Amino acid sequence: MALTTTTLQSGMTQIDTTTKTTQRSAVAVAQGDGIGPEIMAATLAILEAAHAPLDLRPITIGEQVFKSGNTSGIPAEAWDTIRETGVLLKAPITTPQGGGYKSLNVSIRKTLGLFANIRPCVAYHPFTATHHLGMDLVVVRENEEDTYGGIEHQQTPEVAQCLKLITWPGSLRLCQYAFAYAEAHGRKKVTCFVKDNIMKQTDGLFRKAFEEVAAQYPGIESGVMIIDIAAARIATRPEQFDVVVAPNLYGDIVSDIAAEVAGTVGLVGTANIGPNCAMFEAIHGSAPDIAGQGIANPSGLLLAAVQMLQYLGHSDHAQQVHNAWLCAVEDGMHTGDIYQEGKSEQKLGTMAFAEAVIARLGKTPTTLKPAQTGVGRIETPTPAAPKPVDKQIVGVDVFLHWDQSDRDPDVLANYLTAFVTPHFKLTMMSNRGTKVWPQGAPETFCTDHWRCRFEPTEQNMPMTQAKLLDLLRLLHEGKANIIKTENLYTFEGKAGYSLGQGE
Repeated sequence: MALTTTTLQSGMTQIDTTTKTTQRSAVAVAQGDGIGPEIMAATLAILEAAHAPLDLRPITIGEQVFKSGNTSGIPAEAWDTIRETGVLLKAPITTPQGGGYKSLNVSIRKTLGLFANIRPCVAYHPFTATHHLGMDLVVVRENEEDTYGGIEHQQTPEVAQCLKLITWPGSLRLCQYAFAYAEAHGRKKVTCFVKDNIMKQTDGLFRKAFEEVAAQYPGIESGVMIIDIAAARIATRPEQFDVVVAPNLYGDIVSDIAAEVAGTVGLVGTANIGPNCAMFEAIHGSAPDIAGQGIANPSGLLLAAVQMLQYLGHSDHAQQVHNAWLCAVEDGMHTGDIYQEGKSEQKLGTMAFAEAVIARLGKTPTTLKPAQTGVGRIETPTPAAPKPVDKQIVGVDVFLHWDQSDRDPDVLANYLTAFVTPHFKLTMMSNRGTKVWPQGAPETFCTDHWRCRFEPTEQNMPMTQAKLLDLLRLLHEGKANIIKTENLYTFEGKAGYSLGQGE
């Protein structure tokens, strides 16, 4: 029988990952930076001992690539390997400080369309420290959109902007995955976290997608919570939740809260799922301060590898590895980060912990809940193309940089009105989102950044792009310092824009 041998070199241990070619699954492997090579070596040693049928193909990404002059942190040949295998097992990487380097994690997720981030957060009481004994929840986080688009602009000396982009197909696809995951894993409830009482357009869109999908799963309980109280409940009463689905920023925050409440972020692995590719990784960083000491906990990466085995359809191997890990934890075989004097049996280093897991392959825990058989890949439908809608332009928000010493909104309004064409009238001005004209409050603090809303002088007057351009030309000729514009639209007669606070 043919064999495939790939040698991965870490700073401490050389692992010879030899696997049988029969039904092997190709996997790209990135050792990462800092503690990455150590925890990857430990993880691969366990997978090898479990005879996981994998064809491992090493790639180099991260700090070494950044420092070579490649500002993306990932060379073309690494992209080729990831696309060929469709699966990446990645240890933490280090992004160099300064120099404007972008997060490689975010780049991989967005480039490959890894839209869903899956983070199981489980309490392993009484073997790890936690106040929430029955905690067992999964966070399904949107992975591509929201403020993580990284679209930012310094617009005035006093004001910077970050665009929050929420899309209907992105939201729908994620919510479909969350409910399909819940159904496949026998979960009973899915809860959506949003802030749609404030962000009615963006978070409102996400909530609408959630509620549309929830209606397709009548056997699964569903609910919506505002993110601030939801995060507080995750921290104090996580047992209330089963599956949580959230936009990118909220999901990032609450998944770390949930991991820490469960015990430590060091015990959490994560899956990044897309239509054609998937990436599996620990959620913690590269911890360069302890690199090379052989004390790092490989559990997060190992549990990510368990998710990877499930995804690849190797559910028996996933269950075996997971149960062996549970037995090691149950037997008090702990790395220093979770070691408790008087409760743990041994304080182990990275490779010694891996050996403890290997020694328990084939065993099942007696106190902790045994691992369940995996369900493989979860397929969700591609969101259908939206139906045509009646979209009408009804006005424009013109953002200005105006920094008169008194910053009196009435002065600016009088100034602008002098340049308005007969087709438009100034109807509202806001500063930092709060209405300051007409009839603003003298107590409202104003910066040098103003939103000025222009609408037709007659309610039923048709709008055209040409008229908007005419308005901007006149404002420019009047020396107005225009930063940007946002056209105001209605969709099926419903406003697609927000009022000013207090309007």
